[in-house]
Amino acid sequence: MSAPEPIILAEKFASFSDHWNPRIVGRYNGNEIRIAKVEGEFSWHAHADTDELFLVVSGDFGIEFRDGLRKLAPGEMIVVPKGTEHRPVANGECKILMLDREGEPNTGMHPSTYTRTALETL
Repeated sequence: MSAPEPIILAEKFASFSDHWNPRIVGRYNGNEIRIAKVEGEFSWHAHADTDELFLVVSGDFGIEFRDGLRKLAPGEMIVVPKGTEHRPVANGECKILMLDREGEPNTGMHPSTYTRTALETL
């Protein structure tokens, strides 16, 4: 087996321009590494059986919970526990990286106009 190639996030982010449409850039142990460009407010949702990790690559990003907003700066991350309602929000365009269970819908158990039935792999 040959050594894996590095994933260059800047190149991956440069390959698309739409918002709230996660792409898969890697997989490990039954999980997907996803990236997205985001802007504005996402829909309220929760993931019933899995946690979700958000890492801010660039921009003014936060996760709104029912008890308030948690703002995150570039280089900061947060893990949303399974079953916790949340809503990502972005003031201007942000680039984020997410870790989700393989095949987990991007809107969890709450379908919305943001739900993607199949994610593109870059």
